[in-house]
Amino acid sequence: MAEKIKGIFTPHMVPLDQNGQINEAELRRYIDWLIECGVHGLYPNGSTGEFIRFTPEERRRIVQIVCQQTAGRVPVLAGAAEANVEETIKACQTYHEYGARAVAIVSPFYYKLSPESVYAYFRQIALNSPIDITLYNIPMFASPIDVPTIKRLAEHERIVGIKDSSGDVAFMMRMISAVRPNRPDFAFLTGWEAVLVPMLMVGADGGTNATSGIVPELTRKLYDLAQVSQLNEAMNLQYRLLELFDTMLYSADFPEGFRAAVELRGFNMGMSRQPLSEAQQIDRTALQKVLQCILADFGYVDAPLEGCPPRSGDIEQDRVTQITQGVVQKLREKGMI
Repeated sequence: MAEKIKGIFTPHMVPLDQNGQINEAELRRYIDWLIECGVHGLYPNGSTGEFIRFTPEERRRIVQIVCQQTAGRVPVLAGAAEANVEETIKACQTYHEYGARAVAIVSPFYYKLSPESVYAYFRQIALNSPIDITLYNIPMFASPIDVPTIKRLAEHERIVGIKDSSGDVAFMMRMISAVRPNRPDFAFLTGWEAVLVPMLMVGADGGTNATSGIVPELTRKLYDLAQVSQLNEAMNLQYRLLELFDTMLYSADFPEGFRAAVELRGFNMGMSRQPLSEAQQIDRTALQKVLQCILADFGYVDAPLEGCPPRSGDIEQDRVTQITQGVVQKLREKGMI
């Protein structure tokens, strides 16, 4: 039996060159850095990786690069969500050939389906996949997977875990209670790092967390602290991680805030394939200065030369103040005010 999936898996972004194509050299450099910083695994073609903005051929190439570059150092959980069952099964077959440990498949999207249809969808894939499958529950974007359906799907040995991005701790507990007695090997991963420590405390096996692509050192430390029940220290880090996560998530259209933060760690991510208006570009520049101040608090980057606004201790107030000041400064530089 293959080893249980656990730990921090990074749903990493994909660097693009000036022509908007995959920057393979930078992607390989980024992968090496993430592994060196201690992440337990990599998760290409996730939501943070903007899988929907790449062609099927590009998605396959991304997974191929990641599998080649990891060279067995860490497991690869490859996003294999395609628009229909047939194409998803083809992706499963290809990623198995590349050497991925397992695939993550999002519940059917666009059409909102019944639990019975969700079950039939995953069952069909499981019966035809040569690689282990983790379910991906992200109800804000796709048909939700309820607990009875998860319990039924866990009866298929090819389905080995679930990534849940609902952020609902009680839902995680209900899943674990329903499935773990009969499937102790079944992995429960949280995709919502705002509650990473609480999820680990109630029994989750790890997470697929976008912030691990920016501060892999911090998410790994947080995970390790939770594993040895040093919960006070772990929760202190959780609140600091929450500030960074909220700033990246809510201060720009997802995942632009994460792209801005990765660049602060020394990687050239290029421009997203999603065009930005001039106002959004101004906001992004201001956001990057806010993120630089937060990352400087952790000691991961230097503070801006002009310094950082004073902190009141109120995370929400400080974030709004920093963003506002950054936007005003940029507008002045452009002569717009």
